[in-house]
Amino acid sequence: MRGDSSEPEALFSYITPAQRVPQDHPLRGIRKVVDAALDKMSPRFQKLYSRTGRPSIPPERLIRALLLQVLYTLRSERQLVEHLEYNILFRWFVGLSLDDQVWDATTFTKNRDRLLGGEIDKVFFDQVLAEAAGLGLLSDEHFTVDGTLVEAWASQKSFKRKDGAGGEGPQDPGNPSVNFRGERRTNDTHQSTTDPDARLYRKARGQEAKLSYLGHVVMENRNGLAVGGCVTQAAGTAERDAAVVLIENIPRGKRSTLGADKGYDTRDFVGVVRERGMTPHVAQNDSGRRSAIDGRTTRHSGYQVSQRKRKRVEEIFGWLKTVGMMRKTRHRGSALVDWVFNLAITAYNLVRIRNLTAVAA
Repeated sequence: MRGDSSEPEALFSYITPAQRVPQDHPLRGIRKVVDAALDKMSPRFQKLYSRTGRPSIPPERLIRALLLQVLYTLRSERQLVEHLEYNILFRWFVGLSLDDQVWDATTFTKNRDRLLGGEIDKVFFDQVLAEAAGLGLLSDEHFTVDGTLVEAWASQKSFKRKDGAGGEGPQDPGNPSVNFRGERRTNDTHQSTTDPDARLYRKARGQEAKLSYLGHVVMENRNGLAVGGCVTQAAGTAERDAAVVLIENIPRGKRSTLGADKGYDTRDFVGVVRERGMTPHVAQNDSGRRSAIDGRTTRHSGYQVSQRKRKRVEEIFGWLKTVGMMRKTRHRGSALVDWVFNLAITAYNLVRIRNLTAVAA
């Protein structure tokens, strides 16, 4: 018998969003860790908001919504708000009922900026790591550091001389034709008018120079969780400089190791790592100059293990660029790009924690 194709509208629904989400859905495991972390952040949230005035978007819901944007690769806050209108899964994860009104996209963005000023990204990252530690997923012995290129939201046409010379002529101001063939362009003489914090940079020889930032991650080797991360302006020594800052957050205790690629094989960096009480398991640079890593380090079997394990950091960068939308950032300014990068690596950790605990169960 053919079914009826009419579309009757029921006046009431007796099934909650939580009942519609399957018990084995991946977001359930992630939501559990997120709620535990946000609950401990409540005192920090209280300091960011006034005790009087009109209630704003609850910061807990705001962070859950931003996580969904990263996890489901939604390109804008406006698209995220649109999904919240009709996606029951999203409404459940954020904490909205079926009848709750969804926020305006502009209001959502302005409330996000409040969290930016309170450095909530780093606090949330640390709380998620604390949850991972409570589950026995973090090690304190072996780590890896690396950096990756994050393309800025700015075109080559915006990279103009700082002194204002070389006008564009009588052209379309919205999309001018810029001919910089034969012109020497450097970060000392030129700057992007779209994103002044972006720098013209190439990661390796033979590659195209792009307006970019550098994203940095420290990973613990046991389960591949990111234990530190930041974004800096792109420069030749930025990866090593950021690594020195990031390893300061690793708790001092038993002697640990730090793996890295050949770009970190310099006497200054290796010396700083050793002063920090860590053994530098840096890949030897065999390009003709003398390596800072000698047989005292390479003769141990642990060095070879670190060289294998350190490549897992590329899994983090691969996820960030394909899912986390960090191949080319959608934001401008180093502060906002750093905030979004930290949120993205937190989302990666949440996915990794969920997968590890699901396997253990």
